[in-house]
Amino acid sequence: METILIPVDKTLDNKKKYKQAVDILTSGGVVAFPTETVYGLGALATDEQAVQKIFEAKGRPSDNPLIVHIGNKEDVSNYATGITEDAEKLMTAYWPGPLTLVFDKIPGVIASNVTPGVETVGIRMPDHPVALELLRALAGPLAAPSANRSGKPSPTEAAHVYEDLKGLIPFILDGGQTGIGVESTVLDMTTSPPTILRPGGTTQEMIEAIIGPVRAGSKSPGEQAPRSPGMKYMHYAPEAPLFVISPDTTTIREAVETLHREGKRVAIIGPDDLDVLAADWYFAVGPRNNNDAMASHLYRALRQCDLTEADIILAVETDLTGVGAAVMNRLIKAADGKRYID
Repeated sequence: METILIPVDKTLDNKKKYKQAVDILTSGGVVAFPTETVYGLGALATDEQAVQKIFEAKGRPSDNPLIVHIGNKEDVSNYATGITEDAEKLMTAYWPGPLTLVFDKIPGVIASNVTPGVETVGIRMPDHPVALELLRALAGPLAAPSANRSGKPSPTEAAHVYEDLKGLIPFILDGGQTGIGVESTVLDMTTSPPTILRPGGTTQEMIEAIIGPVRAGSKSPGEQAPRSPGMKYMHYAPEAPLFVISPDTTTIREAVETLHREGKRVAIIGPDDLDVLAADWYFAVGPRNNNDAMASHLYRALRQCDLTEADIILAVETDLTGVGAAVMNRLIKAADGKRYID
């Protein structure tokens, strides 16, 4: 399969490009497109065979649910029930934006393989002009996980999508680098209080400022199948083993020295001002404790590590304020829970 990468120039008329994408989607195909978080791989969410092509292209486990993307707030009632007053407040405040809300789904509308094993559906309205233009031109819902091979770092540039999925998908809309850099927050509105299933670009503090306290957990009470992506499998991992390490400079220097004595080459992902000259590769992700910058640059740094010959990667932890909770969630997933302990 030939994979076509089409740049979307904001200064030009892009109607033909969107028509190409819509024609592929309405014919049962898949299209990669940018959102404000990462690039997504979309298929018509009401078409089970089209959705299956997402799982095939990504190599994604079939029990890992997908998020449904819509182009207008009013569309949520076409696919979900139990839309509470709190949900309405959150949609008013943060849609479009990096917030996925989980509701009970209307039976028989969304394809069953979008939400395998559960009677809920996660829905969001992305805050990106290309994504919104595509959704409104399609006039339908897109099931869309990140546009990468399953388990690997999510793509924040069209080139990342092309690198991972060349020959596996027909079409990529290139809208430039994404902004936020980590996936949306997933909030389960079917529990009381609502439960954060995955931290993301809309922080717990932002949510609680609108609706009051929410539960920060990895799953909803009594659930069996996952209601959100990112809950069950190892994700975001580079090729070399990754370990989370404390931000203490002395600890990091001693770790590098120990690993070098063992004959291992070391890559580090950390803040701009960390003084660890002995590392074989150092990928800076922004000023210390600037969690927004770290989120924006994290996946690019993980992918840069794959271009090295590193035997081990040390990722410097950050605090959990704001989007830091999402950054640490992704690092812990990428490390499969491993921390470096000398």
